[in-house]
Amino acid sequence: MPIPEDVTGDEIDGDVRQELQSLPKTLADDVARNLVMVARLIDEDPEGAYGYSRVALRLASRVAAVREAAGFAAYATQKYSEALAEFRAARRMTGSAELWPVMADCERGLGRPEKALDMAGAPEVNKLDKAGQVEMRLVAAGARRDMGQLDAAIVTLQSPELASNSVQPWTARLRYAYADALLAAKREDEAREWFAKAVEADRDGSTDASDRLAELDGVEFVDAFDDSEGEGDSAGESGGDGDVEVVVDDEDVPAEDDDKD
Repeated sequence: MPIPEDVTGDEIDGDVRQELQSLPKTLADDVARNLVMVARLIDEDPEGAYGYSRVALRLASRVAAVREAAGFAAYATQKYSEALAEFRAARRMTGSAELWPVMADCERGLGRPEKALDMAGAPEVNKLDKAGQVEMRLVAAGARRDMGQLDAAIVTLQSPELASNSVQPWTARLRYAYADALLAAKREDEAREWFAKAVEADRDGSTDASDRLAELDGVEFVDAFDDSEGEGDSAGESGGDGDVEVVVDDEDVPAEDDDKD
């Protein structure tokens, strides 16, 4: 697959670069450039990222960072079985529990929420850092919802991290998940409160909490550049019933046939 000339491979994380040092230099550079493309495209063009990840995998399947990148690319394209296999391979190579939450979420994607819940209670969770533990909580709550256990999902999300006023990288997503679960349980007032809290924490727009909050408040967004602009300035002056008045010229209306009833 073609790679832009400005991609040198030096853009990758230092730890990944160190892993690639076990490869011949030319090969390491090729793998690095493909991994850079995976990182560039995975959000906007997951299929493209997946393609580059397969190239990297073909070149260096024994490098843990490559297996991990291939796993995330497959995950982004909802190839959960393939993603799970790659994450398991990466975990065997590193011995790290870091991928445990996303592995559990793959189980959800494969229609096995019970397995995801089993993983949420496994000893590996204790090896996760705070961000990983929060991610595991989100996956477990999702699994509960998959199983129709909505109240249990809400309880699962109730945690010191949720109650904290401190804003961390995971705060917006945790508050959003809690608000969404409350809304599903028809607890709209509480849901609105937590969507608002999610908006406060969502500094990089990682959720659509602001849209959900506006929806609960009955706010509708109108495209100011609609193609119909200028086709009747009286459209905004319609009666109180909300109907739009349409004005046409008489000459554009065909004469009625006097023989019709």
